[in-house]
Amino acid sequence: MGEVWPVADVVAYLRGSWRVRREVRDLTAGTDGRFEGVTVFGDLPGGGLLHEERGTFTWLGTARPAERTLRFLPGAGPGTADVRFADGRPFHDLDLRTGRHVTDHPCAADLYRGEFTAADADHWRTVWRVGGPAKDLLLTTDYTREE
Repeated sequence: MGEVWPVADVVAYLRGSWRVRREVRDLTAGTDGRFEGVTVFGDLPGGGLLHEERGTFTWLGTARPAERTLRFLPGAGPGTADVRFADGRPFHDLDLRTGRHVTDHPCAADLYRGEFTAADADHWRTVWRVGGPAKDLLLTTDYTREE
């Protein structure tokens, strides 16, 4: 995804339903998995978005249901958000005003480095590189807006 599309209002941009395809690669073991499903960004009372993701995660030939919930709260400006886990703990910042953003999330001994890229009004991507004593992962997620 080489093109970038500046986002003036991240809440307005993300609002709605997106098809999701995530490739997961364990760089140490050389194994791959995938997640396929839907993410819905719905309005939160008081502002921001509730991110609800549901689908199927397939790893080593076994498919399982998977889901996660995040909160995208208003950031310092319209093109920004404060992303939190469902329980309110901080996850990462997000600033798509230039169309691309890089952020970090330390998790115990591991470091998650995420790159977010808005390609156009209907496509965006996240790439998380996870490194630490027990993890060496690459997670690439493509989002396509649903009609």
